[in-house]
Amino acid sequence: MSIGRDVYCDTRLILQKLEERFPTGALGATQADKRALESLLEKWTIDGGVFSRAAQLIPPEMPLLNDLKWVKDREDFMGRSWAKADITRARPEAIAHMRDFFDLVESTILADGRSWVLDTQGPSLADINAIWPFHWVVNMQGALPPSLFGKERFPKIYAWLDRFDKAVKDSKQSAPKVTTLKGAEAIQYITQAEFAEPEGSVDAEDPLALEKGQYVESWPIDSGFRHRDSGQLVALTRQEVVLKTQAKIGHRDIHVHHPRTNFRIQPVGGAKL
Repeated sequence: MSIGRDVYCDTRLILQKLEERFPTGALGATQADKRALESLLEKWTIDGGVFSRAAQLIPPEMPLLNDLKWVKDREDFMGRSWAKADITRARPEAIAHMRDFFDLVESTILADGRSWVLDTQGPSLADINAIWPFHWVVNMQGALPPSLFGKERFPKIYAWLDRFDKAVKDSKQSAPKVTTLKGAEAIQYITQAEFAEPEGSVDAEDPLALEKGQYVESWPIDSGFRHRDSGQLVALTRQEVVLKTQAKIGHRDIHVHHPRTNFRIQPVGGAKL
């Protein structure tokens, strides 16, 4: 996501920025106990293995697995084999874990019959943090064995998914019309804009002991770790790192924002710009 010449990477950081910049439409909790559950669900679905196990349930007969270019791209991103034989071998273990995840949501979070995770009138950020891997795997044909994951076994989860789909549909109908840009148009729009955020500072107490202006690189360590961004360090907080780099088209400075969670930051050659 980009707002002006600030480019935000990783869905978790994007959601955080949207909450901050558009508070009238914010979906996040305000009470401490509810914020805690919201944050724990965010970490559970990604760091707790829900997404990675869901990805292991992509059916081996899926046509895309015959596309060697696509398979190589996924292997490069996830750092594991996507060969059909390996996917087939991993399925039983992934199914066992996914059934446990389904059981947890059905028997705890939704057990009292509430419509939404935080017992709100509509979906909240906690629902978004929790629902997406379940929504994905349920709607992936052939991913889940019906005998273990049918509606009769998990009625509350399926009803939650249906409510969420309706809420998304209703929201789209009432939202402003979206303007679609092609790649070159989007680059031009971004590079001609101003920065959306003022330049921040570098936390002097941060354990990495980096300095503002130092040339660093930053990359994810859970997936996509073979691709790194590098640039001048302009901000470092507990939540994010911000690098200044140049767009390849237009050659204007942009600020690239990464979250701190599951990202590694290190100096490059000891250089300081």
